[in-house]
Amino acid sequence: MQTLTPHVYWAQRHGEIYLRVEISDAQVRKTCQGHGAKGENEYEFNLEFLKTVKPEVKHKSTQRQVNITVKKQEHVWWDRLTKQEKKPLFLAPDFDRWLDESDAEMELREKEEKINKVSIESRVRKDPFLGLKKGFLFMYNLVQFLGYSWIFVNMTVRLFILGQDSFYDTFHTIADVMYFCQMLAIMEVINPAVGLVKTGVTPAFIQVMGRNFILFVIFGTLEDMQNKPVVFFVFYLWSMIEIFRYPFYMLACIDTEWKLLTWLRYTIWIPLYPLGVLAEAVAVIQSIPIFNETKLLSIPLPKAIGMSISFSYILQLYLVIMFLGLFINFRHLFKQRSRRFRTKKRKAN
Repeated sequence: MQTLTPHVYWAQRHGEIYLRVEISDAQVRKTCQGHGAKGENEYEFNLEFLKTVKPEVKHKSTQRQVNITVKKQEHVWWDRLTKQEKKPLFLAPDFDRWLDESDAEMELREKEEKINKVSIESRVRKDPFLGLKKGFLFMYNLVQFLGYSWIFVNMTVRLFILGQDSFYDTFHTIADVMYFCQMLAIMEVINPAVGLVKTGVTPAFIQVMGRNFILFVIFGTLEDMQNKPVVFFVFYLWSMIEIFRYPFYMLACIDTEWKLLTWLRYTIWIPLYPLGVLAEAVAVIQSIPIFNETKLLSIPLPKAIGMSISFSYILQLYLVIMFLGLFINFRHLFKQRSRRFRTKKRKAN
């Protein structure tokens, strides 16, 4: 039986050498015996590696080849496989596994990151109340979605049936449900404050308290404001934003995403949010003469001064604060949108 030299293909990583020996029906001993093009023969080859390796060698035989893995003594990149610069004739690169040094470093970095991530996740204590929290948030968002959906559908149907006449009795028809939804919305300030959701407290506080000021102070205390068309536009714009926001949060609670809904949630606020603030500003401006005339909510000063501060002055200051809040929230929402779609684009690439 002849002793032949097989074709050997090699590749490397920083810590390992991979050798692929192509022979058929291989049986590995100290030498390889197999069936090649010249019949059944013994195959052997000698390689003097460029640097030292560990004595343990792993090998796996298949029908057509033997795969050998050799551990390097040091985790370094070799310029070549053998000490002699001229490579043996039977040796060739294994292009199926071949990586250049930069690609191998990237692969190594990815493996390390994956190991670190698994290690961190194993150290982080799982929240035993996670299911309960998600259930609570799902139900909260569901109730809010149903409430604002009722408002939006009711106002839309009334608009088609009554036309402009529906503008003047919106408050008396919708106010009870809007009161309920906006009182419940205070949870959106409490939830991040207690760590139930990971979002900023300040933007939520600005939006919820701003809406409640318009609803309870401007509309709730002034009967003359309740019949004005501005009520329709404020309520309609609020509900139009929320019928996309709350179902998005509902799906997030069950780790589900609907791409169209995600796009709407992070896009539709761009025209609707400024329009909503503009409608609120119109409501405040229209209420100023009424507060001046009725002296309602005026702040009394000491009797020695003999006068009081009209609530209209506070409303004028509130207008300035309102547009400052618009800037803060608009920037916050825009950052959310940019971060969301930048992350998705990176994943797609």
